[in-house]
Amino acid sequence: MRYLTFFLQRMMLVCCLFLTACSVKPPHKLTNIDVNQASETKAWELQGKLAFRSDADKFSTNLFWFHDHSFNQPHDELTLTTVIGTTVLSLSSKQGLASIDVQGKTYTDRDPQQLISRVSGMQIPLNKLPLWITGQVTSDDQIEAYHPDGSIKAFTSKDISGDWQVKFMSYQQQSGANVPRLLQINRADVQIKIQINQWQALAPMLENR
Repeated sequence: MRYLTFFLQRMMLVCCLFLTACSVKPPHKLTNIDVNQASETKAWELQGKLAFRSDADKFSTNLFWFHDHSFNQPHDELTLTTVIGTTVLSLSSKQGLASIDVQGKTYTDRDPQQLISRVSGMQIPLNKLPLWITGQVTSDDQIEAYHPDGSIKAFTSKDISGDWQVKFMSYQQQSGANVPRLLQINRADVQIKIQINQWQALAPMLENR
């Protein structure tokens, strides 16, 4: 964790790539759809903000995430940018291999969560976030509280480095589904907040016959 601030400063100086929303080109033709529940789609994209705080570091960034698990070759593109659009961190994961490019060097790992930890020192439950972002939990998560409408409010998620305490502070309607708007993810040494401003469900386009 003590290397995170230095890592981010280096990225800010070196990476001057300006991004616009939805700039990642998916490997398949996808189209926007509406769903009744977020679990009905295996592909989505979101825009929002991420705030990270630990004993050694504190920062906030814009967040863009393209997630596509609708085919046999899962694909994720996650980008953190500054307010003016400068890339702080860009991670690509497809065909079972995750990669991060830093100063002309490419770092790879089979596990994107371990890759971010190894390269940046940032501890984040990345592998579970696709479910949490859509208001779902894993089979190992223990639900502790619900909102009055029956949606999940708080739960504990087991982790070898320390259990995560997760709260879905508020929900919103996006693409026809009720999904979290603000997530709070804490443990003793890390506090993470994710604000989702836009979540869009996606589906493969039907080919004309």
